[in-house]
Formats: sequence, C-alpha cells, structure tokens
Amino acid sequence: MKDKTTKLKIFLLIFTVIPFGSGCNSNQNQLGQDHNDLSISQVHTSKPIDQSVANHTKEKIITKDGISDVKAVNTDKDLLVGIKVDNFDRFQLKNIKKKVQSDIEKMYPDHQVTVSTDQKMYWELDKLEQRLQKDSTNMKNLKKDINKIKSLMKEQT
Repeated sequence: MKDKTTKLKIFLLIFTVIPFGSGCNSNQNQLGQDHNDLSISQVHTSKPIDQSVANHTKEKIITKDGISDVKAVNTDKDLLVGIKVDNFDRFQLKNIKKKVQSDIEKMYPDHQVTVSTDQKMYWELDKLEQRLQKDSTNMKNLKKDINKIKSLMKEQT
C-alpha cells in the first residue's frame, strides 16, 4: 500500500513540475488534449437521447484506482455501467464493484444504477454506446436493449 502511495506522489510531483518546465507556451491546448486521453469515449447523439449522466459517470469512475476503462449508457431512469478492472486489482473485484455502485448511487439517486465487472456486459455496453454514437437507435430500442442487458447481468449473479 505504501508503495502505491509513493508512486502516486512521485507521479503527481512529475506531473506538477512538467508544466513549469515548459515555460509560457502560446499553445495552451496541448495540455488540455493530454488530459482527455483517459480512454473513455463521450457519447454524443443528435437525437433526443441524453447521455450526459453516463458521460459524467464515466469521467468520475475512470479516475478510481484499479479501473482501466468504463462503458456507461443511461435512459431517464436507468444507468448501466460496465467497468474493466486492472489485472492486479482483480482480487478486489467485489470491493471495487461495491464502491463504484455506492458512489454512482450517491451521484444519481433518481436513477436505477446497475454496475457490472463482467467482460460480456462491458462488451454489450460498448456495442450499445457505438449504436448511440452512430444514431442508429431510438429511445424505445435503447430501453429494450438496456432491459436485455440488465437481465443478462442478473443472470450472472
């Protein structure tokens, strides 16, 4: 545990010192672009299927220790989250899932939150995110797909 804390402190120190070493660069966008490379994809649709809850959830969850990637989709009542856990942290899978679930429920108490660490559910959410990104689904089909994924998640437990 101390080793992780030490590594984190060193990383933060280096991350803090680098901007000072680069001087007053007129191209300020370079630093902002590096921050967005956290391997999460923001889902934007032209249809009235608002994915801001899912996008905000992904931004918050990806920063947690042990989580390498997040997929999330929401409707007006449901929020499904699939998380990919680092190999070294797979022994703490239940604890990570429980912590993520409680954090999301605190952020969105009006949504029915379902979190899964199962790889199949992660892939299903990834496919659904891609369909939303391509605008190849509507709210009725989205709710149907979410109910299908939720039933698959319940089968796994």
